[in-house]
Amino acid sequence: MPATGSIQVRRALLSVSDKTDLLRFARGLNDLGVQLVSTGGTFRALRDAGLPAIEVSSVTEFPEVMDGRVKTLHPKIHGGILGRRDRDHGVMAKYGIESIDLVCVNLYPFRETIADLSKTHQDAIENIDIGGPAMLRSAAKNHQFVGIVTSPHQYESVLSELKAGGLSFETRKQLATAAFQHTAEYDGAIANYLGRDANAAHYPEKLFIHFERDSVLRYGENPHQSAAFYRDPGIRGSCIGSSVQLTGKALSFNNIADTDAALECVRQFDEPACVIVKHANPCGVAVDCSILDAYEKAFETDPTSAFGGIIALNRPLDATTTTRILEHQFVEVIISPGVDQGVVELFEKKPSVRLVTVCALEQTFVQADYRRIQGGLLVQDTDTGSKKESELTCVTEIKPTAGQMADLLFAWKVVKFVKSNAIVYAKNRQTIGVGAGQMSRVYSAKIAAIKAQDANLEVAGSVMASDAFFPFRDGIDAAASCGIAAVIQPGGSIRDDEVIDAANEHGIAMVFTEMRHFRH
Repeated sequence: MPATGSIQVRRALLSVSDKTDLLRFARGLNDLGVQLVSTGGTFRALRDAGLPAIEVSSVTEFPEVMDGRVKTLHPKIHGGILGRRDRDHGVMAKYGIESIDLVCVNLYPFRETIADLSKTHQDAIENIDIGGPAMLRSAAKNHQFVGIVTSPHQYESVLSELKAGGLSFETRKQLATAAFQHTAEYDGAIANYLGRDANAAHYPEKLFIHFERDSVLRYGENPHQSAAFYRDPGIRGSCIGSSVQLTGKALSFNNIADTDAALECVRQFDEPACVIVKHANPCGVAVDCSILDAYEKAFETDPTSAFGGIIALNRPLDATTTTRILEHQFVEVIISPGVDQGVVELFEKKPSVRLVTVCALEQTFVQADYRRIQGGLLVQDTDTGSKKESELTCVTEIKPTAGQMADLLFAWKVVKFVKSNAIVYAKNRQTIGVGAGQMSRVYSAKIAAIKAQDANLEVAGSVMASDAFFPFRDGIDAAASCGIAAVIQPGGSIRDDEVIDAANEHGIAMVFTEMRHFRH
């Protein structure tokens, strides 16, 4: 048989954990005259639906044993899958091995099991599939003669081809590729789980990561760079990876990166909050009694930078706020946990604006942070660190007022999402100036003041947050010259006494967090 020819399917083996659309697929095969061979729960599902099926134990003449651990590991199964139709017919006839032309298998839910905190280590071990991967690999290896189906998403197209005359070689090759990707992902998840080392902070000696391509993007950070967006198929919770786009043109590389930054910042707040991001940095953040008021204050921080920015909200987007945003500024993306009725229709006149939704926001979203470098990969825990008022240490003669303390905690949440060296000025739970990405911390402080001045916001009486300690007193001196009344910073400099003295000289209250928030 030529490698490029189509195959007819006379006999199919079905053994699936995910039984989505199984019966419809099986009926389609049965209607085409395909003999169905099956195992365990799949066999019972077919039988209960009135579909004629042969149990694997009838083929192997050996019962399922060891609680189903051993059922398909038999020459009459793997010989039927692996047999080369152009040269192995003699040995197959000698040992009574019948060809299996199509294998439909998906594996025990290992990833789902280890994600369930109520499951034990033994539960995880029992959900390591052995026979399934073996059949997948056998069929994929022999794709010249056999089709391999690993997902309910493939059922319709496979049936369509079979009805049209046979399964083409190109399709079989694509299915085989998907099968090997499936087993690679599965084995990688098992290796990561078993390879976790408590002494290495759950970092396995060898790391296997798996993402699925969502889309090929028009270009990357710049037009001369190609790019694609991949999603983590095992993701749980509200994040850009699980988001849904409702309106607007396709998201760009930079849109996705900036939307992620905005969403991660806005999830830090319990009260209605708005974050506006430009070039990966928050340029305006505010908390208020409604998202409309929060948006107005966030925009007020830096109207110039907000132009063409990304807006993230931690409440569903309502029609009033939508109208205000679309009339008020040019925006690339708006992301929120859902939208109210009638909101989508308001975007019809703004087809270039992307409206993206996520499920309800958790305050923390924990996953590993991966950063690709040339020749390697940096892996760390996501920075989910935060501080309560009771965990702060006041190091100055003057103590923060209750209002200043609320602003300090607000600014501390924001500064974590500003590129280092990061300085945030805030008042009444609104950013009034943000200094980001400078090589000198004192220049970040000066830039925050300039931003506030450009926006006609009064710095006097506001608070300042710094993502890391002040190595010299000049940062405090610069803040004092602008009228900063209170400071929150990690502390830990060898010149802390000098910095504290500077704060006392200027009559500034200062608290230490003993926690740094570098963001490079």
